[in-house]
Amino acid sequence: QVQLVESGGGLVQAGGSLRLSCAASGRTFSNYAMGWFRQAPGKERDFVSAISWNSGVTYYADSVKGRFTISRDNAKNTVYLQMNSLKPEDTAVYHCAASGNHISRSIDRFGSWGQGTQVTVSS
Repeated sequence: QVQLVESGGGLVQAGGSLRLSCAASGRTFSNYAMGWFRQAPGKERDFVSAISWNSGVTYYADSVKGRFTISRDNAKNTVYLQMNSLKPEDTAVYHCAASGNHISRSIDRFGSWGQGTQVTVSS
């Protein structure tokens, strides 16, 4: 498995921006599709975005499309989530995840997970 560590979360006002990073180690990063998921208190973990191993394909949840951008740098073993125009409903713990399979929106296809980083958006 690959080990994942997220960073970049914090408190931001509505309309603001944050950039999350997820650093990978342990296996060949470019072998994995990567994803971001989020979990708000009392709710299930939901899909946010995913990117294929070569950045050729990206997926977004409808709720973040046009506001969030996923990217990766295979030379730095890092995946990013640029979050703009943040809303209070974006408040959650954001987790990155790695999939040894093709890019997917399904949580079940991701076998390695980070501990998460808290994002709080105030109104």
